[in-house]
Amino acid sequence: MSRLASGWTAATYGAVVLGLYMAFRYAPPERVMGNVQRIFYFHVAAAWVGFLAFGIVFVASLAYLRRGRARWDRLAAAAAELGVLFTTITLVMGSLWARAVWGVWWTWDPKLTTTLILWFLYAGYLLIRAAVDDRSQRGRYSAVLGIAGFLNVPIVYMSSVWWTSIHPVLRDQPGMNLDPAMRLALQVAVGAFTLLFLLLLNQRVRLARLADRVRELGETGPERG
Repeated sequence: MSRLASGWTAATYGAVVLGLYMAFRYAPPERVMGNVQRIFYFHVAAAWVGFLAFGIVFVASLAYLRRGRARWDRLAAAAAELGVLFTTITLVMGSLWARAVWGVWWTWDPKLTTTLILWFLYAGYLLIRAAVDDRSQRGRYSAVLGIAGFLNVPIVYMSSVWWTSIHPVLRDQPGMNLDPAMRLALQVAVGAFTLLFLLLLNQRVRLARLADRVRELGETGPERG
């Protein structure tokens, strides 16, 4: 492992530890919800990373349809896998928070519903990749779905503004209506999750590149001297 990669990994681990400390020790408990509000920091951070991942899928899919290069397809696939993972974390943490605050595990609130639809779209993206054997067709089909699926991201983001929702709307509130310590804890959590995502994305793309190389060697067979 290069020094750059080692430094990146160490910085990511440090940021995650710092994020945990800021969320559980530095930030004060919320006056009404108490300590359960601490889920908020990781819930928002995971949601942001999910949006970032699907944004990368969108850009990489456009590039693949235009250029047809395998590296863009690998990047889109890796980002989609991680986007589904972090969106799953978002939904799970949102359900835990909803149970504590609203008294139910799930409600068909616009924000929750559109997020679930987003999850299904990219879960379908991964299913298409697993079902289609031809690499060229798989790349094209998944790229089209990756582009179409991203159209739901702004809908998720704006859903609590466009429709009646019990989900908190923070985007129009100065400082998100948070105590300065809470706001700093959220910023650190978002930064830590972003670093973790980029680290995982780099490793996943690298593994996909190696897997493609092994497959190519298997198709061509060993060279004869």
